[in-house]
Amino acid sequence: MHIVAKHLTKSFGSFQATKDISFEIEKGKLIGLLGPSGGGKTTILRMLAGLEEPDSGDILFHGKKVNNLPPQERGIGFVFQNYALFRHMSVHDNIAFGLAVQKRSKQEIASRVSELIELTGLKGLEKRLPHQLSGGQRQRVAFARAIAPEPQLLLLDEPFAAIDAKVRKELRTWLKEMINRVGITTIFVTHDQEEAVEVADEIMIINHGILEQKGSPIDIYQHPQTPFVAGFIGESNQVEHIGKFKGFTQAELKPTKAIIRPEYIEVGYPNEISVLSAAEFGTVTNIYFRGTHWQVEVEVNGQKLNAYRSMELDTLKLSDPVHVLIHRVYMFNGQEHRTVENSLKTDPLPVHI
Repeated sequence: MHIVAKHLTKSFGSFQATKDISFEIEKGKLIGLLGPSGGGKTTILRMLAGLEEPDSGDILFHGKKVNNLPPQERGIGFVFQNYALFRHMSVHDNIAFGLAVQKRSKQEIASRVSELIELTGLKGLEKRLPHQLSGGQRQRVAFARAIAPEPQLLLLDEPFAAIDAKVRKELRTWLKEMINRVGITTIFVTHDQEEAVEVADEIMIINHGILEQKGSPIDIYQHPQTPFVAGFIGESNQVEHIGKFKGFTQAELKPTKAIIRPEYIEVGYPNEISVLSAAEFGTVTNIYFRGTHWQVEVEVNGQKLNAYRSMELDTLKLSDPVHVLIHRVYMFNGQEHRTVENSLKTDPLPVHI
C-alpha cells in the first residue's frame, strides 16, 4: 500500500499530539516510527488505522482519501503492544478469527492458518491457549492473526515492549524476515533506537508532535538534520564554543550547537593519534568497560567528552594525560545544518571499535 499523509494535526484537549505532519511511504516498505514517549507516534498509527480522526489534514491510501473510512474497510492489520489475543481461543482459532469474520470457507481458513502456522514457527502449538505460550510465541500468534486476512498495511504498536531483552533481539530478526517474505507495507512504533535501526528500511523520528526527520537508518545516523536527531540517535557530546578546538576555529556559526559522536573522537597517547598536530591535550576523568570497547570520559579545553577506545589498545587510567583528536562535528544554527570535518587533517576517519 502506498501512503500519503498531508498536514496531519491532532489534539486531545489542550495537548497537541501531532502538529502539521506530512509524509509519504512507498509500497512494501518497513517503517519505524521512533521517538520519546508522548511524542505522537501512537497517535499517527491510530489515525492511519482509523481509530482516531485527524482534526485537520488528509490520509490517502493509493491516492484515495480515507479520512472517513472506518477501520474495517481500510485493509489494515493491527498488532497491539499487549497482543490482545482472545484468551479462550486456541492458537489456531486466534489466527483464524479474521478469516471467519470475512466468512471465508472452512477449507480456505484451514489452508491459510496452516500456512501461517508454518511461516511463524508455531507448528505443534495449534491447540494451546495464550496463557500456555511464552511472550515471544504470543507475539507470533498476534502477528499471524493480523496478516491472516491479507491486509495491505500492517501496523505494530511497540510490538516487542512486553518481551524480555534476549527474545526481543531474536524477534527483531524474525519480524524483518517475515515482512520481507510477505511483502506488506508495515509501520511499527518504538522508542528503542537500536530496534528501529536494526529492523526498519526507513525511520521517521517524531518529537513533540513534529516529524524531525525521515530517511534510512544510515542516512539519519550520518546526516542528522536537527540537534534533536543528532542527540537522540546514537550517543553524542554537545559542545559549547567548538571554535576553541583545533581544526574548527573557522567553523563556528553564531549562535550554534555542535554535537560530536564518541566514535568521531580519538583519545590516547601521542603515538596512537593519527594526526597529532590536530589534537588537543586532555585528562582522563572516567573510563567504563563496554564489552566490545572502552568508553573514555576525558576533559579537554574545560569540556568533558565521551569517546570510544579499542580493546586492542593499552588500557587508560584515571588522570592519565592524553591527546584528543576530534574528526567530525555536526553543527546546527536554526534551520541550517552541516557536517564539518577537522580542517587540519586529510586522512580518512580511523575505526577503532
